Amino acid sequence: MSHVVVAELVANVLSVEVAPGQRVQASDPVVVLESMKMEIPVLADVAGTVSEVVVQVGDVVRDGDPMVVIATA
Repeated sequence: MSHVVVAELVANVLSVEVAPGQRVQASDPVVVLESMKMEIPVLADVAGTVSEVVVQVGDVVRDGDPMVVIATA
């Protein structure tokens, strides 16, 4: 089973904190967004292994855009 971490606002991707194959715990930062000169860490909702990173530094994301896919099983 997999879980998709999605953007919750329009923002620029400032940094990507994970890579495919990396284990994450719930509440680990996976992406840092920048909006209106504020840095917003996006946290994993579930524990698992990162199976895909959809965004790159410099991308613009909108509400609902997928950013990271985490395999939970």
